Amino acid sequence: QVQLVESGGGLVQPGGSLRLSCAASGSIVSISTMGWYRQAPGKQREYVAIIVSGGVPNYADSVKGRFTISRDNAKNTVYLQMNTLKPEDTAVYYCSATIFTSGPRWVDYWGKGTLVTVSS
Repeated sequence: QVQLVESGGGLVQPGGSLRLSCAASGSIVSISTMGWYRQAPGKQREYVAIIVSGGVPNYADSVKGRFTISRDNAKNTVYLQMNTLKPEDTAVYYCSATIFTSGPRWVDYWGKGTLVTVSS
């Protein structure tokens, strides 16, 4: 079994910064894509950023220039550095990963989410 566990959410003032982490554990052979999505109250889940192993990161237009996604393959961990946060960034942030398991097969996994609240 594979688990994704997010951490780093919390309350921050507008203009502030937070760093989210997501660690994958379990029967992992390799990880292809890792990414972050978010869901604001009353809205659908939306894409934030994605990074393929050895590839160039990609961002939603709403976070370009403010958020940075990175990964540590040795730790099976993906990070999201969020700067210049705005109230509209308030949401539950979910980690996702496409993982080749010992099944063997490729499976998409999701974390349970971490809440980010941007408010004064």
